[in-house]
Amino acid sequence: AFLRARLGEPWPDVAAADPAVWLRPELDALAGGTPASRMDLYPALQRLLPWPEAARMEELAPERLAVPSGSRPRVDYDEGRPVVRVKLQECFGLAESPTCAGVPVQFRLLSPAGRDLAITDDLASFWSGPYAQVRAEMRGRYPKHPWPEDPWSAPATARTKRRM
Repeated sequence: AFLRARLGEPWPDVAAADPAVWLRPELDALAGGTPASRMDLYPALQRLLPWPEAARMEELAPERLAVPSGSRPRVDYDEGRPVVRVKLQECFGLAESPTCAGVPVQFRLLSPAGRDLAITDDLASFWSGPYAQVRAEMRGRYPKHPWPEDPWSAPATARTKRRM
């Protein structure tokens, strides 16, 4: 739906497509006893597309996005734009916000406890401005985690200072 809204044709309107056609192998697997939680719908979506676009789907709208810490958080497209929820420390050194189909990824930067600290699609301006306030507030609350003065050159990590 994100690619259709952003790029139009040939990206299909999945809601209008006949599920009996494009989901046939998955429906057969469900009927055969395969649990729905084990279904991978990515190949089904690719069956709706002509060949060149099917190969570009992961490039234009990836399921996961690599961040400097090495983790690969899931990209959520439910809000009509790409959104990634990731701990703030895992993005140290990431100066430019990546894009999906030309749309900047919105980062929901989380505290070590997984609570929202900041929402931005412009990491460069976040590191240059609001990060100082976030750092001042969070250093005392989460002293075991790194809160460097210079997030541009600090190593990205999902670990505490002691485990680094």
